[in-house]
Amino acid sequence: MTFFFILLFLLLILGFFSIAIVRQGTVAVITIFGKYARVMAPGLNFKIPFIEVIYRRISIQNRSAELTFQAITADQANVNFKAMLVYSVLNQEEETIKNVAFKFIDEASFMQALTRTIEGSIRSFVATKRQSEILALRSEIIEHVKSQIDTLLESWGYHLIDLQLNDIAFDEVIMRSMAQVVASSNLKAAAENEGQALLITKTKAAEAEGNAIKISAEAEKTAAQLRGQGVALFREEVAKGMAESAKVMTAAELDASLILFSIWTEAIKHFAENGKGNVIFLDGSTEGMEKTMKQLLAVEQMKIAPK
Repeated sequence: MTFFFILLFLLLILGFFSIAIVRQGTVAVITIFGKYARVMAPGLNFKIPFIEVIYRRISIQNRSAELTFQAITADQANVNFKAMLVYSVLNQEEETIKNVAFKFIDEASFMQALTRTIEGSIRSFVATKRQSEILALRSEIIEHVKSQIDTLLESWGYHLIDLQLNDIAFDEVIMRSMAQVVASSNLKAAAENEGQALLITKTKAAEAEGNAIKISAEAEKTAAQLRGQGVALFREEVAKGMAESAKVMTAAELDASLILFSIWTEAIKHFAENGKGNVIFLDGSTEGMEKTMKQLLAVEQMKIAPK
């Protein structure tokens, strides 16, 4: 009976050490006496107790790491980088898993090699660029790193999924100088915009003033033409009236100078009422009246002469 219990106990121990459970998202590398034997898939697995040993469990899920390091540009400016990388095992093939399991002594050694490789790649790229170029070359830096380490990582059994440069910062002195450059550029742009706006405003004002002067001149020209036409019509009508009066008086055998005398007296009356102290010289002699009468009769003769 005692032997039976001992045997049962040994069987339970053997059964316990024969069962291996591999979690989802991982695989287990089995060795026999220290030599690679096989790979266990996720789930319930069986192994030979005390002979087959789980050497290492490897995650096949995506993993991430954050890096912080410093680089120096071609013009000796210090640049501080914060990067986040996402990587994973290349695939679940046996050779790939063997590379991952045995290429490095442990996970810490692999991470150290990975981070130092990425830092070296970024530093070599930054060393060829000037400080003023770095901020605009974020995507170029990432592409450079991927092209440099993709083949190397594949030889280790890994694949770089993504690399993000979350922060690129310079020393405080450089940051202040960059801020001053940006501020001065903004002030220059603002001054240029203000100058352009002022130029446009003055140009428009000058155009408006020129148009106003032009319109005023056109209006004055038109008014002068109308005034001249009015004066001409007035003079024509006066001449017609005087000529008609002269004809009537001549037909009645009356002295036409009576007309001029009447106009002369009316003019003097008008000047006296509205002159406001102005001095006006009038030719009231008989010779002047006769001369004017002859001129009016000549005008009338020209108007009634056959054409």
